[in-house]
Amino acid sequence: MSKHGHSKIAPGGMGGAFFHNFLGEAPNWYKVTITLFLLANPLLLHLAGPFVTGWILIGEFIFTLAMALKCYPLQPGGLLAIEAILLGMTSTEAVFHEVSDNIEVILLLIFMVAGIYFMKDLLLTLFTRLLLRVRSKTLLSLLFCGLAAVLSAFLDALTVTAVLIAVAVGFYSVYHRVASNQPHHHVDHDHSSDDHVVEYHREDLDEFRAFLRSLVMHGAVGTALGGVMTLVGEPQNLLIAEKAGWDFAEFFHMMAPVTVPTFFAGLATCALLEKVRRFGYGAQLPAAVREVLENFAAEEARKRHAGHRAELWIQGTVAILLVLSLAFHVAEVGLVGLMVIVLLTAFNGVVQEARLGHAFEEALPFTALLVVFFAIVAVIHQQHLFTPVTHFVLGLDLQQQPAMLFVANGLLSMISDNVFVATVYINEVKDALNAGEISREHFEKLAIAINTGTNLPSVATPNGQAAFLFLLTSVLAPLIRLSYGRMVLMALPYTLVLSGVALFCVVNVIS
Repeated sequence: MSKHGHSKIAPGGMGGAFFHNFLGEAPNWYKVTITLFLLANPLLLHLAGPFVTGWILIGEFIFTLAMALKCYPLQPGGLLAIEAILLGMTSTEAVFHEVSDNIEVILLLIFMVAGIYFMKDLLLTLFTRLLLRVRSKTLLSLLFCGLAAVLSAFLDALTVTAVLIAVAVGFYSVYHRVASNQPHHHVDHDHSSDDHVVEYHREDLDEFRAFLRSLVMHGAVGTALGGVMTLVGEPQNLLIAEKAGWDFAEFFHMMAPVTVPTFFAGLATCALLEKVRRFGYGAQLPAAVREVLENFAAEEARKRHAGHRAELWIQGTVAILLVLSLAFHVAEVGLVGLMVIVLLTAFNGVVQEARLGHAFEEALPFTALLVVFFAIVAVIHQQHLFTPVTHFVLGLDLQQQPAMLFVANGLLSMISDNVFVATVYINEVKDALNAGEISREHFEKLAIAINTGTNLPSVATPNGQAAFLFLLTSVLAPLIRLSYGRMVLMALPYTLVLSGVALFCVVNVIS
């Protein structure tokens, strides 16, 4: 066994071989922990009942997410989900129902992320120019955060996050090739391994990782700042708007007293974090890396022939079509993504199946993980794990309900899926409105509290927002050393500020 706790070779005997193969290269202590979870759950169900076991199952699943850099969460999380079904804590029908209800998100992941893959040359060109021309890290961070917010308000957070990931991986791979004494055009270079990184480049590489981590986290938070504002920003926004009968303009107008102050508070936090250099922010672009990126940009410009320029024009045109299609919601996001794939590959000559396949490698593992996540959500739903909180909040005095609903939605979204939490609460308050228990005016206040409560405090953990979970489990996270714990720490100041400002507005402006 290695000093890191990994088994290098299978021990003798079938038992040892099975243990060695179980979860592959994950540390032995991790394998033992997952095994103990699986053995303990049936006993807990018998002794403590499904409600307690359900909450423990949530904790176990969060553990698999937190250890994503040790082992991709699909396998251990999937084992927990399968066991929950076998124990009768949910059913395959309930899981399928959750998947069906979220088919838009699944189609988005499969097709939109692949569509962005075929646009990466344009994105890398544009963002390289931005990175090299804006020398102030604070201004660059504000641009990343602000652009992500604006795009997320009209597109969706997952699409914007896919763009951020593609750009960051592009930057990283360019410098990593040089740090490993490889030429820019060396296409087979493995940028996930530091084995060939020259010693004097290692310090710059670590600083560059920190630089990219901070930019990506600013951008990820920006997707939440913009996503909360509009009807199309997040999946639950559409549901809330449908229940409330709001169109695009009405939704923005109703949310603005909370979302606009929060947006500016988020930008102020972004600038402050870069100035004080705390919570993992403030890293600068090393001079050596800047020189490499400048040389890369110059070399790419020299090599650019008519065919390549035509490809960039096609990518730019399709990018404009993408923005317009999503802004006017001409079709479900996933179908727009499929259109992007067809247009980009048809007009840029990508017609071999093997070349198409690479585009789906990033999204499909996460799509599978998301379906496993929906199985855990089905357990939450079937065992009514949130019911006590729901009854407590809706049993309070009417004046207290908006603030407490915001807090309850925020806390539950941190550990669960914010779309599921919003669905539970908006249906409850809609039923109360239909039963004549609350007025239309009070219902609108509660709808605002639900939307902002599920969208803003949920930045605290990767569990709360699909975009954050996508980032954590993406190919980028291990490259820039973005673990679950580091993500939570970097999100902490944003969580406190955004939640505090939004709660203040809910209490003092809309209540």
